[in-house]
Amino acid sequence: MILSFKNKTLVFILLIYFTSIPFIKGQKPGKDCFATAADRPELYLPLLKNKNVIVAANQTSLLKDKKHLVDFLVEKNIKIKSIFAPEHGFRGTADAGEHVKSGIDTKTGLPIVSLYGDNKKPKAEYLKGADVILFDIQDVGVRFYTYISTLSYIMEAAAESNIEVIVLDRPNPHDGYTDGPMMREQWKSFVGLHNVPVVYGLTIGEYGKMVNGEKWLKNSITAKYTLIPMLNYHKQKRYGVSDKPSPNLPNDRSINLYPSLCFFEGTQVSVGRGTDLPFQIYGSPWTKGFPYQFTPKPTAGAKDPFLNGKLCHGENLSNYSQDLQVLNLGWLLNSYKNYKNPEQDFFLKNLFFDKLAGSDALRKQIIAGTSEKEIKESWKKDLESFEKIRQKYLVYPN
Repeated sequence: MILSFKNKTLVFILLIYFTSIPFIKGQKPGKDCFATAADRPELYLPLLKNKNVIVAANQTSLLKDKKHLVDFLVEKNIKIKSIFAPEHGFRGTADAGEHVKSGIDTKTGLPIVSLYGDNKKPKAEYLKGADVILFDIQDVGVRFYTYISTLSYIMEAAAESNIEVIVLDRPNPHDGYTDGPMMREQWKSFVGLHNVPVVYGLTIGEYGKMVNGEKWLKNSITAKYTLIPMLNYHKQKRYGVSDKPSPNLPNDRSINLYPSLCFFEGTQVSVGRGTDLPFQIYGSPWTKGFPYQFTPKPTAGAKDPFLNGKLCHGENLSNYSQDLQVLNLGWLLNSYKNYKNPEQDFFLKNLFFDKLAGSDALRKQIIAGTSEKEIKESWKKDLESFEKIRQKYLVYPN
């Protein structure tokens, strides 16, 4: 369940872990039994004592009392060297793709190193003097959401500098199922580093185990990796997140629709950035057959939204209550069929759509008029192959 290079520590954590999981024995956990790894300090504080620690964190790194993990560690006299911040920054206010500057956390005075823009992988100089990197960031379980790429680059840099990585695990809102096309080598990028499907059915802690176990880091190196597990977590149950993972995923509805709607980011269709319903609506000036209308305008989380100021026609999914557990391609396919613009192709010229999809296959299938059923059938073999890999790294009941 936990990977650690110190036997005594491993035994200590395993004893606590297995003596506190009633549902493994067939019992249903009590209503208040669930806990994120951050809320199990008895497991990770002993591993940080007398160590120089770098904390990879953002606005989601909260304990159940809403105290930030960094503030908690400072109170516990843990020696924090610096903070690593992912896309959107330490406080989570930057737009998607926006350059985030390094700086100083005004509350603690700790230096913040941005791991976005030109500095996605920590430089060796940022790791000097550190013993441990403690990672605690809420993921959403989707390949093109960049926090798993940040974790991978942190693990790679840590392995090269012989520094341990400890991951405090958090729920995956899209856990317990896999779906979508597989990433291919030619299209790898920060929105898809590894050969996994769009939805991969692992917590971020399990994902790190997979990256390590499959030797996906550069030159097949492996990191010293410790996973601190959640308490009473089940992959088929849905748990609320501590805070919005990024500015345009403000709630559970957006997160639920995100794997299906994010493909639009590679097209001439807006996903509602610059509105009160990001990733809950979609539309374009060139899909006038749809009934819902909205106009993107600058907001705190989208300073210059796509199709800014243009009237868009689309669909409002904000009342969509179903826990998807499957990719819905219908919205994408219907938009393509209804798109009428002789001057611009449905897909962006930079073919960002292919990076999101993992190859050019899905785009070509859409252009060819392939049905949703046929498209999904074409993913089946890859998903079956990936499931064999996924099974090796499951920590929680599926």
